Amino acid sequence: MKSCLVVDDSKVIRKVARRILEELGFEVIEAVDGKDALETCERTMPDAVLLDWNMPVMDGLEYLKAVRALEGVEQPVVVFCTTENDMSHIRTAIEAGANEYIMKPFDREIIEAKFSQVGLL
Repeated sequence: MKSCLVVDDSKVIRKVARRILEELGFEVIEAVDGKDALETCERTMPDAVLLDWNMPVMDGLEYLKAVRALEGVEQPVVVFCTTENDMSHIRTAIEAGANEYIMKPFDREIIEAKFSQVGLL
């Protein structure tokens, strides 16, 4: 079973994402911010990361740069999931190593389509 780390400071978003991802056959791990997510990845690297941008402690972009800098690990597929929808944010995320980008609010169809595009489904 593939694993997905859901990183978002909103408990509601984590709960909704968990339900969708579990229906799609993923084991779901949750993190409340980038620092928590990075610590989780250092213990066990997930197959995928659904990542919010705006979070306290360490934001999504800082987390993405840190996880992409880890050596000797199999890198996860990272899908940003955020309200930041201007092209400069999307470009910045892709340049930093994001595989895909989802706008909030999202639903099962959107997650299923994006996860299929990056080979997770």
